[in-house]
Amino acid sequence: MRRMGIGLQLFTVRKDLAQDFTGTLRRVAELGYEGVEFAGYGGLPAEELNDLLQQLNLKAIGAHVSLANMKADLNKEMEYLHAIGARYLVCPHIADEDRQSPEAWQSLFDYFAEAGHQVKKKALQFAYHNHAFEFEMKVNDQFVFDAMYASVAPEALQVELDAGWVQYAGHDALQYIAKYAGRLPLLHLKDFKGVVNGHINTVELGEGDIDLPAVIQAGSDAGVEWIIVEQDRCENPPLESIAASYDWLKQNYLSKF
Repeated sequence: MRRMGIGLQLFTVRKDLAQDFTGTLRRVAELGYEGVEFAGYGGLPAEELNDLLQQLNLKAIGAHVSLANMKADLNKEMEYLHAIGARYLVCPHIADEDRQSPEAWQSLFDYFAEAGHQVKKKALQFAYHNHAFEFEMKVNDQFVFDAMYASVAPEALQVELDAGWVQYAGHDALQYIAKYAGRLPLLHLKDFKGVVNGHINTVELGEGDIDLPAVIQAGSDAGVEWIIVEQDRCENPPLESIAASYDWLKQNYLSKF
């Protein structure tokens, strides 16, 4: 098995960040996480955030950037990522009103191709993060997820696969990881156990139904660069949840190296 980086999607600790952005990043670093994927920057200027990351020895993997923000000022988003030393600009979600038909999706694919080439010209990489809805509609006789990557060239669009959402959608995450080997630099690692109030019940790593060791092995085989922990909702205080998930990774993954 290859040694992949261990990162955290900061959406997991969004409430803590809102109260103390700097202190929360410091705690994430103290727990052992090597990199972070942003979902907002706490209002910090890029230079200030870069200095903080350097102090904490945290790598900026990239950021989830909304479709609206991409369309409003893509250059601004790219400049910020450059300033904090990040590589990946990731579209994290498509609002329901923007994905009502195959035609709407095809229009998005066209935009992703254009935006992805612009991102590439700036020495960054564009990627897309899935949920479950990409497996609910078909475009050109393929699920939206597959049609997207068939429509847009690999250099313009890479895969950030969320293994939990793939399994929640009723598909085999291991097969999807293998299918996109070489195009899958970022792997979101989440665990879940059933559904609560209509929402996926995300839990700490090792507490749910996903075969995480198999997912990690598949990611290694597929050339994944970063395993990124994400827990959409936490029953426990989020900082305790990410500590438990990191402890699971120490025991079941990092101990192999």
